[in-house]
Amino acid sequence: MTPELLDQALVEEATKKSGLVWVKGAGAPAARALWHVWHEGAACLVGDGPGEQPLPGLADGAEAEVTVRSKDKGGRLVSWTARVVQLAPGSEAWEAAVGELKGKRLNAPDGEAMTQRWARECRVLRLEPTGGTVPLPDGSLAAVPVPTPATTRREVPAGLPRLLMKRRKRG
Repeated sequence: MTPELLDQALVEEATKKSGLVWVKGAGAPAARALWHVWHEGAACLVGDGPGEQPLPGLADGAEAEVTVRSKDKGGRLVSWTARVVQLAPGSEAWEAAVGELKGKRLNAPDGEAMTQRWARECRVLRLEPTGGTVPLPDGSLAAVPVPTPATTRREVPAGLPRLLMKRRKRG
């Protein structure tokens, strides 16, 4: 098996199993956690409408970087590049993607009418893998904590437990 096929299999299997991916669109300041479904070789998303997830920096034809987390440990598993394709409402591809997405959408305010709302007010996107995987970073990508005058809790004064025990005995 070639490395390209192994990368493709890793991307597909990891993305299928994870209900959440981190996506950084072109010009977006940071990656954003988005729920998705894997359908016909791509991650499908719905958003940018009232009550739906925002999709900043994800424009039709643009590139995005997708990072998939491990479902059991939550750590970074694989990162891959994608081409963003916006599906036209009512098209065959849109209907197929929405059929998968509506089964995974939790707590929709309008129930069965959500697909009509998606057609009117939202965007449905396909993130199609463009090739291999992106190398994982060597170090942590955690942000440095903001300086603050707050302090951590100090030790309990030595006499406090005795005072508390005396009160309980009297009551």
